[in-house]
Amino acid sequence: MEINYKTFFLKKKFPLRISRGVFTGSENLFLFVSRNKKVGIGEMCPGLTEGAETVDDGKSQIKKFLEETGPISSSVVENYNKAFEYNLAPCALAALDISLWDLVAKEANMPLYKLFGLNLPNVSTSITLGIMPLDEIEERIFYLRKKGMLKNLKIKLGTPEGIDRDKEMLEKILHFTKSDCHNMRVDANGGWSLYDAHKMLKWLHKKGVEYVEQPLAKGQEEDLKFLFKDRPLPIFVDESCRNSRDILDLSNFVDGINLKLMKCGGLTEALKMVAIARNLNLKTMIGCMGESSVSISAGCAIGALFDYIDLDSHLNLDPDPTSGAELVRGIVTPKNSSGHGAFFVNA
Repeated sequence: MEINYKTFFLKKKFPLRISRGVFTGSENLFLFVSRNKKVGIGEMCPGLTEGAETVDDGKSQIKKFLEETGPISSSVVENYNKAFEYNLAPCALAALDISLWDLVAKEANMPLYKLFGLNLPNVSTSITLGIMPLDEIEERIFYLRKKGMLKNLKIKLGTPEGIDRDKEMLEKILHFTKSDCHNMRVDANGGWSLYDAHKMLKWLHKKGVEYVEQPLAKGQEEDLKFLFKDRPLPIFVDESCRNSRDILDLSNFVDGINLKLMKCGGLTEALKMVAIARNLNLKTMIGCMGESSVSISAGCAIGALFDYIDLDSHLNLDPDPTSGAELVRGIVTPKNSSGHGAFFVNA
């Protein structure tokens, strides 16, 4: 088995501002695993909380793992377990895991979603709107309207300027989208105090918001029980839930989890997380980071398992060097080709 690497900078069309800062793009690592003329493609979007802050860090971790643990196992799950125990960075592990599942599906000449025994996803994706100046909102809504992307909006709140500015921004978005947006969701990215979160959940409920994601910062999980009681809206966690080992402790104080391939380590762990969450009667969501169509295509291959889907990062790239899953009536849909279906446009 041969492994090769490529690095690309993925520039965002619109910078994404959340409670913790602004993201204009990311340098991502692409992994190519070859066997008998078939090539599986994986992707790593680096991040400090994902265990590898840079492409070089992630690449060196993968190489060291392979040098110290021997050849890649013929079992994708066995390889995942070995890498997890080795403590390979989750985002680096995701690249390896995605590439191996893509390879196995290509060797079977099956779309990846069919290899997993799944149907095509039927839940339309949320489109994310970051924190932005009030005078930019109308123009951005106009752009999304032209693209037919206003049905489900996820609004980033939790601005350091406080909840009054959060309210101003949401009010303005509601004003410009009242005839277009069917489902309005909010993600605070841990930007609220417990006191402000109580106030915002009540206010957002009156505004018709569907759910709130990560109202409190990671590390404040003990306070979720105070927010969960008498909550007017469902509460999802993202940053607080990294992999399957986190779910049980959170299950009595949240309504659902948002998993991400870069955060949990790939498709193998994502499948485990969905099974555990469903067994605990939690809602499930799959989200993304600054990823291209490679990782997005892998994510939507298991999209049929989720109550909510937030796979839109590739739609905000300028350009996306890869092609894969397509937006069909608002649903991020895998291609009907072997593997996850993504490829490099100019390869």
